[in-house]
Amino acid sequence: MTAALRNYLIITGNYWAFTITDGAIRMLVVLHFYQMGYSPFAIAMLFVFYEVFGIVTNFVGGWLGARIGLNRTMQVGTAMQIVALLMLTVPNPLLTVAYVMAAQALSGIAKDLNKMSAKAGVKLVAGASDEQLFKWVAWITGSKNALKGIGFFVGAALLSLIGFQGANFALAGLLVLGLIATFTLPSGLGAMKDKAKFSALFSQDAAFNWLAAARIFLFGARDVWFVVALPVYLVSIGWDFEWVGAYLALWVVGYGIVQASAPRLLRGQKNPVGAETALRWSLILVGTPALIWIGFQFNLPPGWLITIGLGVFGAVFAVNSAVHSYLILNYSSHDKASMNVGFYYAANAGGRLLGTVLSGYAYQTIGIEGCLLISTGFIALAAVFTYQMCRSLTAKTVAS
Repeated sequence: MTAALRNYLIITGNYWAFTITDGAIRMLVVLHFYQMGYSPFAIAMLFVFYEVFGIVTNFVGGWLGARIGLNRTMQVGTAMQIVALLMLTVPNPLLTVAYVMAAQALSGIAKDLNKMSAKAGVKLVAGASDEQLFKWVAWITGSKNALKGIGFFVGAALLSLIGFQGANFALAGLLVLGLIATFTLPSGLGAMKDKAKFSALFSQDAAFNWLAAARIFLFGARDVWFVVALPVYLVSIGWDFEWVGAYLALWVVGYGIVQASAPRLLRGQKNPVGAETALRWSLILVGTPALIWIGFQFNLPPGWLITIGLGVFGAVFAVNSAVHSYLILNYSSHDKASMNVGFYYAANAGGRLLGTVLSGYAYQTIGIEGCLLISTGFIALAAVFTYQMCRSLTAKTVAS
């Protein structure tokens, strides 16, 4: 086994363990607090600090990784997630909104430190081959999402079997194993020789900025129905918690499989994977939530319409996301990889925050159909920003 492959597997293994806990804690909080009588909007508010601190963490985390090394930022993120899980093991009377929001804030910081470290770390260990980079990025991202889906099911199952507090204890124990593995990574992985200035974390490249803008609305389009609206809607039409967890798990697992397979799926296209690929798949994606909304207008069976329609959405969305994740790394130089990834995933967290807040509020006020219309509009905006990225890259090529 080469050193690069060994380090890649360690990074991936830690990311897998973290991802299971991240998916499980999301499902635990949504279902447990819905069971306690919280409204959909109140449940959405529990995740606001998770997303807000995710934005801040990605900005600062990219700069921090460039200064102290991605191995250290990954270790800090993993340890913080363990603390966040243990915070939720207190008795129910102590689980106030403010307390849970604080635990979720810590979890948001942990998640994005870990995510930034893993994604930027792949750039550093993959070597110079674009094909190898696309394969490794697609695999770590796709497998992560598949495991996040498993985490949804694990969270729902643990809630039924051992309760909210017991589930969080079990997840914290799993994550300790992932933390131990990271101490075998090379010291100073990804640290710049010249210490990075804080001002450098803001991207000066127009293409990066357009890609970040597209990312905001791409992930806002997913989370506006996925985070709160969909699980609450499925419970409202009679699904048990286990069935809700199983469906969301299957959705994310399928999404992850497609994402990991993206290099193979796109192998037959004429041109190499680039900005035009992202634009083409954005235009395909924009029709999927719109078609589901039309199905509602024709009174098609809602259970089948939602489950099948959002399955198609997930497959197309997965290719979009895989291409985006590859582009940000492919266009980044090695010494600026962590800062560019941090900037990009700050936009990603901004999109999740936007989608999370709207998911609870829109579902409570205009229902699942309204959430689908908002999703359609967001994808259209993502396509516009992706087109601007294409223009920016073309102009740069002509100028050079």
